[in-house]
Amino acid sequence: MLLDVRNLRVTLDTARGPADALRGISFSLDRGETVGLIGESGCGKSLTAQALMGLLPEGARIEGSIRFEGQELVGLPDDTWCGLRGARIGMVFQEPMSALNPLHAVGRQIAEPLRLHRGLSARDARAEALRLLDKVQLPDAARRLNAYPHQLSGGQRQRVLIAIALACGPSLLIADEPTTALDVTIQREILDLIAGLVEHERMALLLITHDLGVVAQRVERMLVMYGGTVVECGPSAEVFSRLSHPYTRGLFAARPALGMPRGTRLATIPGRVPELMDLPDGCPFADRCTFAIDECRRAPPPASAVGPGHKARCIRLDTVARAPL
Repeated sequence: MLLDVRNLRVTLDTARGPADALRGISFSLDRGETVGLIGESGCGKSLTAQALMGLLPEGARIEGSIRFEGQELVGLPDDTWCGLRGARIGMVFQEPMSALNPLHAVGRQIAEPLRLHRGLSARDARAEALRLLDKVQLPDAARRLNAYPHQLSGGQRQRVLIAIALACGPSLLIADEPTTALDVTIQREILDLIAGLVEHERMALLLITHDLGVVAQRVERMLVMYGGTVVECGPSAEVFSRLSHPYTRGLFAARPALGMPRGTRLATIPGRVPELMDLPDGCPFADRCTFAIDECRRAPPPASAVGPGHKARCIRLDTVARAPL
């Protein structure tokens, strides 16, 4: 097992006091496997990625276990984390427009992890940076080495971020909303690029997104997050064939579909994601759920088996299953 996360909990300090941001996240990931993490903004997706990278906000408290290649990561000192990030775990950060350092040429930014982790000379690191830019299919790569981020388009910047993440041949690649702010054509190119690289290099991929279509086409297993916990998980094909949690059904119903008449209003999930301090004691989705009863608000629901490898946290699974989508 490459990555094994068990009962991961993260508490953040806020102006209103401590807030439980992640509430018992558990999942595993093996080499060559792809897993999608999906949910609205504020559900805890990016915070999960930050925990896996040792980049939690200052003052955050973490409990549980993150085992990577047999090594426990929770509680590691900063210098050990620095040896892992970029070398064994790579990450494509959100927002290609702002994730790169505007003061340095992109070639220097790609070369930095090569010099830090692999000990390459400046000349060899630059040559390897050029090879990586060719690998991620950046046009006119030799000239782009000396370009600054503001001289590149959004899609080009995203390719540079992928090159940085892949520089040292990590075993695990975390892609956090890798197509944010990119047009549809470039989104497809970037996702095809990541998929091809993951398959060729036999890396594990954790793809964080809010797009159900991307999850359906790009990953083998999926985790649906809400309120800092996983409310439904399983093989992607199984989950889509049997949408079991009311939140997953709401996300599915809200997606646009080809052939919709002009002016058709998309379905919406009532309300909004609550603040961390305002999550109910029971099911985090209870206040927005049309199936909720008083019992839903009393205690967190357990994960119940729905199908092969498929689980959902809802005490009204039978009622939800009988309801039309």
